[in-house]
Amino acid sequence: MDINFEIKKSQRIEGVYIFKPSMTFDERGFIWTSFLKKEIEKFLPNNLSFNHDKFSYNKQNVLRGIHGDFKTWKLVTCIYGSIQQVVVDHREGSKTLNNHESFLINKNNIICVLIPPGLGNAFYVKSEKAIYHYKLAYHGNYIGPEKQFTYKWNDPIFNINWDAQNPILSGRDEI
Repeated sequence: MDINFEIKKSQRIEGVYIFKPSMTFDERGFIWTSFLKKEIEKFLPNNLSFNHDKFSYNKQNVLRGIHGDFKTWKLVTCIYGSIQQVVVDHREGSKTLNNHESFLINKNNIICVLIPPGLGNAFYVKSEKAIYHYKLAYHGNYIGPEKQFTYKWNDPIFNINWDAQNPILSGRDEI
């Protein structure tokens, strides 16, 4: 089985990459690879590697984010269910400041999105349930929620066309 990725650069946000993995299908279903060190880590700055994975189990109509920091690279995907993935540019001086990009990720569109530091990450769960995977790369200690930036999901500065009307939010995301 060949393991490779179709790699695209975002047309809307500088520094964001989309990885579409090769897939193998048979009568049992399908299999795909979400991470291959030599293929994906070459998009990170020198001397940086992925060192932390997180999974998030979510119910339908949950919206998580918009969160980020200025240190962490994220490789994100949905491994079960269907989500609307959104990335927003919060980097002062960036040519794409306040731009956003939205992706549908599900079994019919399996992609991984590489999100550089300074970009906000958010997703909305469209299916009954979804499992979201974060792969994180950073130097030093992990930056927890208390030191991350947060934007309201429907902040007019980004003008995001969410598939949601009244999503389920955490206290942090209701600000």
